[in-house]
Amino acid sequence: MANALTATRNTVAVLGPGGTGGLLAALLSRSGHRVICLAQDRTADTLRRTGITVRSPQFGEFTAPVEADTELREPVDACLIAVKHTALDAALTRVPPEALGDALVVPLLNGVEHPGRLRARYRADRVAPAVIRVESTRVAPGLIEHGSPFTELDLAGDAVPRARLDGLAATLVSAGATARVTEDETAALWAKMAFLAPFALLTTRYGLPLGEARTRHREELAALVAETAAVSRACGAPADPAQALARYDAFPPGAKSSMQRDAEAGRPLELDAIGGALLRAAERHGVPVPVTARLVAELRAAGQ
Repeated sequence: MANALTATRNTVAVLGPGGTGGLLAALLSRSGHRVICLAQDRTADTLRRTGITVRSPQFGEFTAPVEADTELREPVDACLIAVKHTALDAALTRVPPEALGDALVVPLLNGVEHPGRLRARYRADRVAPAVIRVESTRVAPGLIEHGSPFTELDLAGDAVPRARLDGLAATLVSAGATARVTEDETAALWAKMAFLAPFALLTTRYGLPLGEARTRHREELAALVAETAAVSRACGAPADPAQALARYDAFPPGAKSSMQRDAEAGRPLELDAIGGALLRAAERHGVPVPVTARLVAELRAAGQ
């Protein structure tokens, strides 16, 4: 096994081969890397037989073979964690710390609190939080619909050796993604949180796509953006509310947040990982967030 990830052949485990994890697993396999997908029995059986098929405007349609298992049983170069927060604790039992070797642990999760949980379980200097910008959906085990014309990752990890992060970026670039290393883990995580939280909370609370939500509930959106930016700045990460609003306005009107899609499908929501984490950070820093608190409370009261 290579000591550092480079653009040469590596072994990468993917915990959660869904929309995001499945796309990255297929891309890595197609570019010559060995991929081990970790999933439930039925999904693992399917992936061993069929591989992963991707339909994508960026990458075309292709099928890539992958290995699959219910648990990691050997050292790897990196383990990408691409499950939902709601499934994280159960999923981590598939990745025993002793099996990882010197691997990087790369969570691709929403929110800002998961790096601490992972560093308590794995080597703190090997946990490399990443932020991914992509629209990708698993429509069936081993079948991924990649809808966005981009697949972009920001890699971080304040305690991780820079050479390891650079090597991982090279591996992802070799697979076709856009990947860069950022210097500030907190800034990277909060940059996503500051955009995601208002989008997720507003669209899910009202059951509206972004175009209608940003028009019919403009004042609430602006308040959410201002509150989230204030918490982000208190946590040490810059945030620009005007820029965030401009990004929402530039999005297609039919866009839906992943939280809203989960609500529509009756799946558990990442409400605590997004809204709850935002409220906890606000409380720690004494930042008032009344609109955020109300929307989170209303979603919880609705059984979400």
